[in-house]
Amino acid sequence: AIMPVVMVGACLGVFAYVTGNSVFARYLFLPHIAGAGELMIFCAAMAGAGLAFLWFNTHPAQVFMGDVGALALGAALGTIAVIVRQEIVLAIMGGIFVVEALSVMLQVSWFKYTKKRFGQGRRLLKMAPLHHHFEKNGWKETQVVVRFWIITMLLCLVGLSTLKLR
Repeated sequence: AIMPVVMVGACLGVFAYVTGNSVFARYLFLPHIAGAGELMIFCAAMAGAGLAFLWFNTHPAQVFMGDVGALALGAALGTIAVIVRQEIVLAIMGGIFVVEALSVMLQVSWFKYTKKRFGQGRRLLKMAPLHHHFEKNGWKETQVVVRFWIITMLLCLVGLSTLKLR
């Protein structure tokens, strides 16, 4: 999850810079938020720290993040998106995070529904969250990771394109 966090954080940094600059904000029809440009520094630090973490987390991993780090990074991205008023763009750029969370919710809901209805729980996916489903289908872990990175890059480009598509 660290590379998608780095990419989404860097893109949110662009939004922070643009909304903090009155000339760019007026040109791109974004609300000007005084002082929001300073978040670019935080986004750059988060991206840099993420890349440094990735250096030691590549296969085979020497360091693992855990829930505390992942939840803190997610909260940081959400807070930045709220400050620069780009919550929907965050949902687009962080589409991998959204799909992963939805896959767990759908799996649990479907399992509970079918258990109540038929007496035996059934599954939508072989395993939730979604990346484990792909691993159960024979994809290597590195395949899943790199493909999720590619999808995140494309979603970040879509999110950045909304700067001018307003």
